[in-house]
Amino acid sequence: MLKIKKNDEVVVIAGRDKGRRGEVLRVLKDGRLMVAGINMVKKHRKPNPNSGDQGGIVPQEAPIQPSNVAIWNHEEEKADRVGLKIEEGRKVRVFKSNGKEIDD
Repeated sequence: MLKIKKNDEVVVIAGRDKGRRGEVLRVLKDGRLMVAGINMVKKHRKPNPNSGDQGGIVPQEAPIQPSNVAIWNHEEEKADRVGLKIEEGRKVRVFKSNGKEIDD
């Protein structure tokens, strides 16, 4: 079970975007995360007249390693670690600091 999933709010704890928060857009097959507004890079696009693309330099998100982000705990207003607990025969994600279940 993954500790960080799509639509989780995370905060960057390492790298050039340290301290910024964003929502996980998707989790790639290799485990890296696409986070909204985080790890922005400039992509040079060729124009494509068939599809109406103008081309130019386009900013877009690049994947980030999950070890460089932590889940955001809204109750305590800080970054937190994720733990797994088995309740009624199913695994649930919990915050390490207070043990409360993460809403899925």
